[in-house]
Amino acid sequence: MTKIHHPLVAVVDFSQVSEHIIEETTVTADFYTVMFKTCQSNSVKYGRKIVDFQDGSLICLAPNQAIEMDTDSEALENMQGWGLFFHPDLIRATSLNDKMNDYSFFSYEISEALHLSDKEKQILYECVLKIQAELQENIDVHSQTIIVSTIELLLNYCTRFYGRQFITRKSSNNTVVVQIEKLLKEYFKKSDISDSGLPTVKYLAEQVHLSPSYLSDLLKKETGKNTQDHIHFYLIEAAKNILLSTRKSVGEIAYSLGFEYPQYFNKLFKQKTGKTPVEFRSLS
Repeated sequence: MTKIHHPLVAVVDFSQVSEHIIEETTVTADFYTVMFKTCQSNSVKYGRKIVDFQDGSLICLAPNQAIEMDTDSEALENMQGWGLFFHPDLIRATSLNDKMNDYSFFSYEISEALHLSDKEKQILYECVLKIQAELQENIDVHSQTIIVSTIELLLNYCTRFYGRQFITRKSSNNTVVVQIEKLLKEYFKKSDISDSGLPTVKYLAEQVHLSPSYLSDLLKKETGKNTQDHIHFYLIEAAKNILLSTRKSVGEIAYSLGFEYPQYFNKLFKQKTGKTPVEFRSLS
């Protein structure tokens, strides 16, 4: 059993873990998890998708996310990797707390795990070793600052490495971009948008089998616009076409495009074009 040195943060060396899962188990916790594990038989399921760790991948889980652990029949000597676990209270009054929403990979699906090069594995492992070494020192007034800053460094490296992964998967990413553009074009051609409402980020993510956060980050990397930006672009293009090809009132157009309140449509249209719908129609 791993000795606990701090009530709010722990590092676990999986090669030193003697306990094994004897049946399928669903696990949820109130802390953040950053986990790198390589093994031959054990796998994890999250969001109904399975990832095995044979190739050495890193996953990040936010508090209260549930994962399913398969039966672990693996020999101890084959267990490798590490886990970093920290409670939100550890970072509550720090600058890292304000940045956690920027680390969108905590909302990715397991199947969108980060696949690391040997150099990247070593960089993250060195961060973990620094945290582990600090935990083994006597806790003093500097301990939290050093630990939290090293966690932040590790997460910043994860952001960099995900950026690299988006680049190396450019071909498959381009396919997703094309799919999203096709979906939006077809969506705004429908005549029942007033009934179905505007397309959501979640809806588009489901159509291409990605998590909303991963899709937005992918699109931002490839096109400079996130998913919501893409929705707004096609929405405004559809609105322009209706404004110029019909005499429908602005309220009627807003409703036909899925808006419940015309005021919001007016505000969004002006924000994106610099003109109100009435001004756009009159100047065209």
